[in-house]
Amino acid sequence: MPSMFGGAFDDRPTCESRQPDDAYLGRLLASPGFVAIAALAGTNVAGGLAGYVLPKFEQARSEFYIYDLTVAEAHRRRGVATALIERLKRHAAEHGVDVGFVQADPGDDAAIALYTKLGVREDVLHFDIAPGSGAY
Repeated sequence: MPSMFGGAFDDRPTCESRQPDDAYLGRLLASPGFVAIAALAGTNVAGGLAGYVLPKFEQARSEFYIYDLTVAEAHRRRGVATALIERLKRHAAEHGVDVGFVQADPGDDAAIALYTKLGVREDVLHFDIAPGSGAY
């Protein structure tokens, strides 16, 4: 699935280089703070969603952040992304998550249309802050 995300986001170097080993992936998948959902078309991956449960400090509640969501080009415009989010919503409700959120880049009209259909839009700014010194 990394190559699907890399192709969809035009960022193959980040998604395909330095892939984690099986032990790391096992720990990640076993973590209650990480969720991965795949949409299958037969034995092929049609789409995928990856995200994180974020426990909050101000109240005993949590939020869900959809980190990545993509659908293989051959399966787009068929409701796959909506189905992935609907499955995530059921999972989140079953695990006591209060709200979920996702970001979309300006100009990604398909993503913006999908998320507008499924949620309430908030216009915010996003900042990458690198630990230590140097560029991100």
